[in-house]
Amino acid sequence: MTTRVLVIGGYGNFGGYIARALAADPNISVLIGGRSQEKADAFASGLNAINAAEGFRIDIDADIAAQLMEIRPNVVIHTTGPFQTQDHRVARAAIATGAHYLDLADARKFVATIGGLDAAAKKAGVAAIAGASSVPCLTAAFIDRYRPHFARLDRADYGIAAAQATNRGLGTAAAILSYIGKPFSILNDGVPKRVFGWQGLHAVRYPELGLRLFGYCDIPDLELFPARYPNLRELRFVAGHEVKLLHIGTWLLSWAVRLRLVRSLAPYAERLLNLSFLFDPLGSDKSGFHMFLSGTGKDGAPMTVRIFMLARQVHGPNIPCIPAIILARRIAAGQQIEPGARPCLDLIDIDELLEAIAHLDITTIVQGPAIDEIWPALRRKELS
Repeated sequence: MTTRVLVIGGYGNFGGYIARALAADPNISVLIGGRSQEKADAFASGLNAINAAEGFRIDIDADIAAQLMEIRPNVVIHTTGPFQTQDHRVARAAIATGAHYLDLADARKFVATIGGLDAAAKKAGVAAIAGASSVPCLTAAFIDRYRPHFARLDRADYGIAAAQATNRGLGTAAAILSYIGKPFSILNDGVPKRVFGWQGLHAVRYPELGLRLFGYCDIPDLELFPARYPNLRELRFVAGHEVKLLHIGTWLLSWAVRLRLVRSLAPYAERLLNLSFLFDPLGSDKSGFHMFLSGTGKDGAPMTVRIFMLARQVHGPNIPCIPAIILARRIAAGQQIEPGARPCLDLIDIDELLEAIAHLDITTIVQGPAIDEIWPALRRKELS
């Protein structure tokens, strides 16, 4: 008997990638959920899945519990953002149905408070995992891999450099715009520091990609990691557009929100998203991720490990989908995931994550004292 995996937002950017990956698994029957029955049916019929895929009309703002009871999935993967404006109703409904729940949430409060469903999930014997995506799953996996090289890890500074050619969706745009110019806290010198979304303008030079601009972003890590890594004194996450003119334009808009000239940019998401497409001729298909870990080495000297992920051919947006794919495949294969509700931490290590993207045009480089590594070959290599 196959495992019925319902992908909510299954014909969208992230959901579509997840659905196509799972369609090739003989243990899985893929169910495509979305607001349009017609689009869900069309996407399902075009999957060429090993087990016949089905389409379903799903509206998470309606009676989602009744909808899931009718569909009866074994696993629910929730990809429809923005999560910044959602509660945990989909997770609650999945638990009530007796289904495992995974999501791609990047919203700080949403992921940090998923533990409120822990007792219900344990009683139902299912796992409810929030943030099965780049943050906090991938970011924590990198820190966990290289933290043992430090006598003391003091600083984690990391971010995402977007490719202009990325097929940007309205949900993702609305999620980012919801906190641009809005205050939130980061860890600075061991205490919370108030910053504003998309400010803190600075540049990072990447191998191959060149100089990219960045600004502050609010993510679950900022809430979860100070307790997880108690020695950290500084923690910062940033993001940036590839086209510098577009990035600076967004930075200027952040001041309009900060100065309360505009309450929020989220209501203008569709307009601003369409405007961003005008800059596509100035960009490329290359995106990146960087993480700089700093502290004291085992020899007592200052130490820094520099991590870069370089994605070509617009393969970068596939990375956030990988944790949910890995966990869904595990469940379908009969591997036990401990029941309960929690953020996606300590479930997947970095080797498994990088191996899962080895078929993509993505290179990961790690540079540090006696730590020169390059993937996807999972082999050591001297880097010039």
